[in-house]
Amino acid sequence: MLSADVLVVGAGPVGTVAALALAQQGLSVIICEAGADCAQDLRASTFHPPTLEMLDELGVADDIIDYGLKAPTYHFRERQSQQVIEFDLTDISDATRFPFRIQCEQHVMAGMLAKRLEEHPNATVLFSHRANSFEQDELGVTVAVETPLSIEKIRTQYVIAADGGNSIIRKWLGAEFSGFTYPEKFLCVSTKLELKDYIDNLCFVNYIADPEEWLVLLRVPSVWRILVPAAETESDEKLLSDETRDGIFSRLIGKSDVETYHRTIYRVHQRVAQKFNHGRVFLAGDSAHLNNPLGGFGMNSGIHDVWNLQQKIAQSVGDGHDERLFDLYDRQRRTVTHDFIQRQTIQNKELLEHGADEGHARRFANMQAIAADDGQRRSFLLRQSMLESLSDAAAIE
Repeated sequence: MLSADVLVVGAGPVGTVAALALAQQGLSVIICEAGADCAQDLRASTFHPPTLEMLDELGVADDIIDYGLKAPTYHFRERQSQQVIEFDLTDISDATRFPFRIQCEQHVMAGMLAKRLEEHPNATVLFSHRANSFEQDELGVTVAVETPLSIEKIRTQYVIAADGGNSIIRKWLGAEFSGFTYPEKFLCVSTKLELKDYIDNLCFVNYIADPEEWLVLLRVPSVWRILVPAAETESDEKLLSDETRDGIFSRLIGKSDVETYHRTIYRVHQRVAQKFNHGRVFLAGDSAHLNNPLGGFGMNSGIHDVWNLQQKIAQSVGDGHDERLFDLYDRQRRTVTHDFIQRQTIQNKELLEHGADEGHARRFANMQAIAADDGQRRSFLLRQSMLESLSDAAAIE
């Protein structure tokens, strides 16, 4: 039977950060992943300033910055009027060593960290190993893991469930996952066509309001990503068709038959687990909370979860299990999830999806006022960069 101080389930960005942080503190770590590698998807692509500070402590920030695209500015735009409100993170340079976002595909970072884990003496990486079930006792957890050929057992003091929104660990815990699912689909398409050649004053991160079809334009090193809403009644086949693609690009840049590299449909949720700590098993990232992608908070908040958690696990392994530490993890991270992540992502979506009505005009005018006022702009940037959420969590006792 394999054994380690900590088992991390899931080798995405959240799981690999947790595993590397724990290994660097001297704990033995096993990370298991159901897939054959780190999933090659484009679901998340924005790294906020405090996340870059955490990655810097792990010694990987420079590699991600070198590979990714540095985005100190981002835009809220009106599609019909072509008005642009620009926010510049260099305005809060005194609050962070990284006053910018980095645009980088999440699987690139997860792959970088997985490689470091494979080379780390305290870590074991197990791909094609799916966590199946587990049993807890007073001293630890025994996890059954399915491989292509057998069922194996892993014995560990602690389990971090970073296995995504469909977390098998959360399901076995029976943890309530309350909230709602949006009554629409989100369609993401990507292209290597340079959109800056067609749209004036385009930066790497753009949130575009429109009464008919709001959208998000994000640049990562490999492609432009375009996120649009889609009617729930539309079939997946229709949404993934060339006809739908042509409609999106015709309305956006007046051009059809654009070559795309990914076409993906998402169902989007706003859900939070009722409790993040369950004895020696902990939920983090998408297994603990889901939110819409507007603002880039999902992956980042998951990394912030495990950054908080790994410090408490290291203390418990060294000094003996202390349930109070993990109750504190739950209070800190679940409170921030409710008070900031959920509320802000819902507000961000409302800003984009409402059209040419009085309420929307009022919201857009308010954004213009925030951008024009030094104090309001600073507060907004500290909030949107997630620096404020971390300080709020640290203040919870």
